[in-house]
Amino acid sequence: MTIYDVNLLKREEIAEGTMAFHFSRPAGFGFTPGQAVDVVLTDRPDADAQSSRHAFSLVSAPFENVLVVATRMRDSTYKRVLGALQVGSAARIDGPFGSFALHSDRARPAVFIAGGIGITPFMSIVRQAANDRLRQRLWLLYSNRRPEDAAFLPELQALERRNKEFRLLATMTEMGKSGRAWEGETGMIDEKLVKRINRDLPAPVYYIAGPPAMVESMRSMLTGIGVDAQEIRTDEFYGY
Repeated sequence: MTIYDVNLLKREEIAEGTMAFHFSRPAGFGFTPGQAVDVVLTDRPDADAQSSRHAFSLVSAPFENVLVVATRMRDSTYKRVLGALQVGSAARIDGPFGSFALHSDRARPAVFIAGGIGITPFMSIVRQAANDRLRQRLWLLYSNRRPEDAAFLPELQALERRNKEFRLLATMTEMGKSGRAWEGETGMIDEKLVKRINRDLPAPVYYIAGPPAMVESMRSMLTGIGVDAQEIRTDEFYGY
């Protein structure tokens, strides 16, 4: 991998307790939608290597001129420093890395299953697909506790309106704790829900991203309904 010098351009809250950080994109930096980078904080000379870097999937798509990552703002040393970065601050990007990328057979649909902040690699994929007018059917099942927790939900709804090949099914699992109205699905992503969308999808490939327990649960559910393990691709998010 290659290390690049970058600067923070913007930070914004994208859901309750969730922030997006926009960094300058270095000349010559290329990546595939779904890949990740390490963001290395350079203004901590006293810090050890472990607390100075963190892996993030890129939210931004290759056609965009910035690099964006997003994360839940947990109370860790790294995230306290990240959250305190001022616009213009220097950092480093190490990468890209990872193979969590959309398959190339356009005749086969993709079914994305995202839990919480696991939405990040899929944002890059669906943004690029819309920009390229990709002729490939994409389904996203996106689970959160409440609408307040659902990062990028308005953008995803807009992308669905823009791209006829993309379908979004967002579901909330704890609406009793929400202060917002929600007219969409509720409950966990389960076998019944997956079978419902699969009725007219020929031989889809499945992608799962989220916390390890959620990823394992979804993988077990898919294999339980007869999906071959080779047709399931996963990205586990640790430390979020």
